[in-house]
Amino acid sequence: MQKEMLLDRLAESPVIAAIQESGWNDAIASPAKIIFCLKANLLTVKEHIEKAHENGKTVFIHIDLSDGIGKDKIGVEFLAKCGVDGIISTRGNMVRLAKDMGLLTVQRFFALDSQGVSGISELASASTPDFIEIMPGIADKIISRFASAAIPVIAGGLIDTKIEVTNALSKGAVAVSTGKKELWYI
Repeated sequence: MQKEMLLDRLAESPVIAAIQESGWNDAIASPAKIIFCLKANLLTVKEHIEKAHENGKTVFIHIDLSDGIGKDKIGVEFLAKCGVDGIISTRGNMVRLAKDMGLLTVQRFFALDSQGVSGISELASASTPDFIEIMPGIADKIISRFASAAIPVIAGGLIDTKIEVTNALSKGAVAVSTGKKELWYI
């Protein structure tokens, strides 16, 4: 899948189903078009990706948090062979490896303080992810700061209400990732 196609999907359905290993069925049944699996399992990930694809979903795996999947080139190759559409990582080297293999990438950044925020541009420039995810997603000021940059912003973390979803989108995020199932339906 190309970045432009993913942007089109996000324009149609800007709420991303963020799940743990046990949330696959709920995410697949939801209207969310994108699934962020934040805790994949080596033994079941291929089956889950296939089922999600059969139901028209795009799947990203957070490689840093996955069980049994190496946080290295072989881990990325494994996920690519399983058919994943993209990876999520906080690590620039993982983003570069995934991009080299033709996968879409989301690099997560935590906006914890002003020093951390000031380093986001430099780190994103070095790894060139397709998207950056700013956490927490309720950080409107930070979202709007990066939304005008070349890399599309996804807001994630601590998003619990429809108002928080619309706030993040109105500040320039292209999408919102949330584990709140009821928000997958807005």
